[in-house]
Amino acid sequence: MSHIDQNISRRLVFAITLTAVTLIAEVIGGIWSNSLALLSDAGHVFLDLFALILSLGAIKLAAQPPGERHSFGLHRAEVLASLVNGLTVLLMSLGILYEGSKRLVSPEEVRTLPMLIVAVLGLVANLLAAKGLHGHAHHDLNVRSAFLHVLGDAAASLGVICGAVLMRFTGWYQVDPLVSIAIGLLILVGAFRVLRDAVHILMEGVPRGLTVEQVAERIRAVEGVADVHHLNLWAVCSHIFALSAHVEIDPEHDGQRSLLMSTIEHELQHHFHITHTTIQFDCSACNGGPLIKEFTHRERSSGCNGQHH
Repeated sequence: MSHIDQNISRRLVFAITLTAVTLIAEVIGGIWSNSLALLSDAGHVFLDLFALILSLGAIKLAAQPPGERHSFGLHRAEVLASLVNGLTVLLMSLGILYEGSKRLVSPEEVRTLPMLIVAVLGLVANLLAAKGLHGHAHHDLNVRSAFLHVLGDAAASLGVICGAVLMRFTGWYQVDPLVSIAIGLLILVGAFRVLRDAVHILMEGVPRGLTVEQVAERIRAVEGVADVHHLNLWAVCSHIFALSAHVEIDPEHDGQRSLLMSTIEHELQHHFHITHTTIQFDCSACNGGPLIKEFTHRERSSGCNGQHH
């Protein structure tokens, strides 16, 4: 693991520790104060705590070498964990929305002082975690994602604080379920995005923000490239993009294949963060093919002597 990765890992561990303490405090405080809004915020913190753990896990897994059984390494473990987490948090958000709607009809008294104290402590912890991550948030996509999750926690804590203050001075306890429903909807959207992204990666989807034609045009722009076809573009996990393609080269550049290869790889990594490329060079006189080639299944066995029993 590089020195930069070690530094990022330490910052993520710091953020995870603060977020875990916040989660425990908000669960205890929510039960103590009878505040559904605080318990809902704890659900939001749980979602973001898992995201922080995934960010740290992604760095740890990236340091593991590939093997005979997993030629791409264990990067997809992040995606599988996201899928399970997304399903869990989706059910949690539905439960929050259900309880919030019940309390909206029959509001219950809330102990606003402990609710306010815990929410303020949560906001302070989130801001400290955000400060710890901010130094690398502009340069590392993984840390940027974690940083945005922590800021989302801070915003939710601020909403709970406003609700606690309003209830303390007005006694209007419907504010608590209203805040919890708002946070529940926020969690629902977050869970949907996690599930959408996880399924998209598992289905070998083109990385979000990229198009096959966009990448193909960049390859065609390299001097010496005549055309590109049979291009496949997918994400191994949320931060590793891969590509395979057939590239037709002009006859006069046939002796410069190594230079063409390094140039294409540099262009793909610089413009699209594609770090794993497999390129097959073809001569321009060869019959090309479609930009995206259709996959075909191998012939299926029909049993002994072609008979079904």
